[in-house]
Amino acid sequence: MQSGNEPLREDVAGHIFEGLERSCTMPEANRIVSAPAYPGIERIQAEFRGDAFEPHRHDTYALGVTIRGVQAFSYRGERRYSLPGRVIVLHPDELHDGGAATDDGLLYRMLYLEPSMLMQCLEAARIGLPFVDDPVVEDDRLAGLLLAALGELDRELDELFVDDFVSRVAAGLASHARLPQKPLGSIAWSQAKTARDYLEAHAMRGVRSEELERITGLDRFALSRHFRAAFATSPHRFLLMRRLQRAKAMIADGEPIAEVAAATGFADQSHLTRHFKKAFGMAPGAWVGLLETARAPMRD
Repeated sequence: MQSGNEPLREDVAGHIFEGLERSCTMPEANRIVSAPAYPGIERIQAEFRGDAFEPHRHDTYALGVTIRGVQAFSYRGERRYSLPGRVIVLHPDELHDGGAATDDGLLYRMLYLEPSMLMQCLEAARIGLPFVDDPVVEDDRLAGLLLAALGELDRELDELFVDDFVSRVAAGLASHARLPQKPLGSIAWSQAKTARDYLEAHAMRGVRSEELERITGLDRFALSRHFRAAFATSPHRFLLMRRLQRAKAMIADGEPIAEVAAATGFADQSHLTRHFKKAFGMAPGAWVGLLETARAPMRD
């Protein structure tokens, strides 16, 4: 893994990309491989044939590189296609689906980055989150930067590497943002962060609007506006996604879905399943099946 202070060589995109392409062959079954977790960052490799994900939306940036095949997805009212080497940039809370556009199947790697990590880099410049209007970007340097984090999914990310990586991702996204970034001067950034920390600390129970008003000093409507400007999502959806992330981890550990639903604040299993599909594009059982396929021994 490249260190955080080491400059990214100009040929790293081609070097890592070629290595991934040589080492990966299309499977007979769909599969998802997850990398070790890092706070605020999730990394996966996905291999699919046909349609894979139903329409859903994340509360994170989804940043990835198509490795093999043609990646197809609907986004902001259009059908989009990504070829090998292209970068995918999906903004938080934007509805999309996904799958392979051809019978040859699809291989890609994706990194999910919490907006708050970008905001830590952008706050000093007093600009808001970048919105990249075109979700398919042809940028070898940005592809190489992403693959520096996605090249070895069996390894944990180094803290110093992440510091440099997030800073450079912020700059890369800002360079592709076609819509003007909003100045942060009018955003109650401190109150928004206070609300975010409180929601994260109390994610497994119901949090009332009065609680957030009390700790931030803002009325619920003002807080909602400032929170969305800072984190690209609403307080309600932020809380819901924290529950779903916890549920996802528990399900991956083999805990029964009905028990997971009760432990993470959902009314019942069907309630969890509905929200899981909206957030991740498939039901919990289907998602676990993909993980189990990935864990099974590969055939020669």
